[in-house]
Amino acid sequence: MKIEIWSDFVCPFCYMGKRRLENALQDFPHKDNVTLEYKSYELDPNAEENPGLNMHEYLAEKKGMPAEQAKQMNESVGKQAAEVGLTYNFDTMQHTNTFDAHRVAQYAVEQGKGEEMTERLLHAYFTESKLISDHATLIALAEEVGLDPDKVTELLKVDDYALHVRSDEEQARQIGVQGVPFFVFNEKYAVSGAQPEEAFREVLDTVWKEENERPALTPFPSSTKSETTYCTDEGCEVKE
Repeated sequence: MKIEIWSDFVCPFCYMGKRRLENALQDFPHKDNVTLEYKSYELDPNAEENPGLNMHEYLAEKKGMPAEQAKQMNESVGKQAAEVGLTYNFDTMQHTNTFDAHRVAQYAVEQGKGEEMTERLLHAYFTESKLISDHATLIALAEEVGLDPDKVTELLKVDDYALHVRSDEEQARQIGVQGVPFFVFNEKYAVSGAQPEEAFREVLDTVWKEENERPALTPFPSSTKSETTYCTDEGCEVKE
């Protein structure tokens, strides 16, 4: 089973959705046959790399609400994150542009380190309050998960993997993604949002059964009684 996941590194519900899916997979008997594929999605492509606002001020400005109300909203989200073992430090979090982080993540996918890089970037942003648009920070994080820092340095100097990011985003538009996290199971079943673990378990079980326990094709109910002829790997059956 392949699960494609569109998400952004500054999306609080993306991190929660990721962890809830992972928790659901722990109890899934076929988890060794599941592949996770992380896709790029920018919630705010025009975000500044260093807007100079803390997360409460940023949310207040974006939503047009008092800073205190924004702080209460962030605290509520933080409590939800804590329920799945995540720590969100909104007071020191640095909202930023994520395009370069996505480029590094795309390189990581190519190197077989996509899941590790995604987790490291999310933790760096939400828990460690790192500025994940900063190139030195991205290089250090990439090295931590086993990527070549020299190659990451070089790709950040140019536009390498930009097309990969844009391709994911275009695919998201084509399939109607309007928010993240967005999960696609076996290129057929879509789940939007950070669903509860129980919901992910239900989807996993349902998709597995439909894809593996039912015949891929249903015989057409012919209205005639004529015999048929066909060939198998053992030879051809000829009806006289």
